[in-house]
Amino acid sequence: MNVSLPVVIVLVLLILASSLRVLKEYERGVMFTLGRYTGVKGPGVRLVLPVIQQMRKLELRTVVLQVPKQDVISRDNVSVKVSAVVYFRIVDPEKAVLQVVNPYEATSQLAQTTLRSVTGQHEMDELLAQREKLNAALQQVLDQNTAAWGVKVTNVEIKDIDLDETMIRAMAQQAEAERSRRAKVIHADGEKQAAQTLTEAARLLTSEPASLQLRYLQTLADISNEKSSLIVFPLPLDLVAPLLKRGSPS
Repeated sequence: MNVSLPVVIVLVLLILASSLRVLKEYERGVMFTLGRYTGVKGPGVRLVLPVIQQMRKLELRTVVLQVPKQDVISRDNVSVKVSAVVYFRIVDPEKAVLQVVNPYEATSQLAQTTLRSVTGQHEMDELLAQREKLNAALQQVLDQNTAAWGVKVTNVEIKDIDLDETMIRAMAQQAEAERSRRAKVIHADGEKQAAQTLTEAARLLTSEPASLQLRYLQTLADISNEKSSLIVFPLPLDLVAPLLKRGSPS
């Protein structure tokens, strides 16, 4: 009897030690008693009866999921490789255990298929220029589908968009053509503004003969500053007309 008592005490202590579970602040324990769901336990020391009860731990912290590069064909038939990063966390431990076998693997597979589906609905220019819009669309679709699993997708970021060499060269040629077009438009606008200014100046000089004569004299002064032995300049008839009238017989 004296020998069996210490053995019993040791067995009781071992059973008690194996029955204790410690949950951290960011962990929750989903309890099952004889196979039936009996609630979610919060942080602290929890007693789990051997054989009768089981507890599955789940973390509530945000998980960073790397979505590998996916082969995508855009709406304008351009083949690209797109990768992304998904940030999600478990907000309902009960659903995360009862509704899906592995919430992390399920979210990963769903993220891959959603990335291919959403990006394939847009053209190549939109993939490159509207990442914020695509990120929001991906986050919304994923969050709607993972809500039944107790998973909240907080953010999605498209990481890389890889193009083949042929497409890179074609885009470089397109960018060069666009820059050339803009340069021609700017030059044409400058010519148009210059023509409008000259037209207004000519109209003003025509309406004021004295201004035309002053401009002519200014031109002669500018010509006289040139270092040349021969100077040819026009003589407007408007300037010599008064002299011709005086010399003609009355």
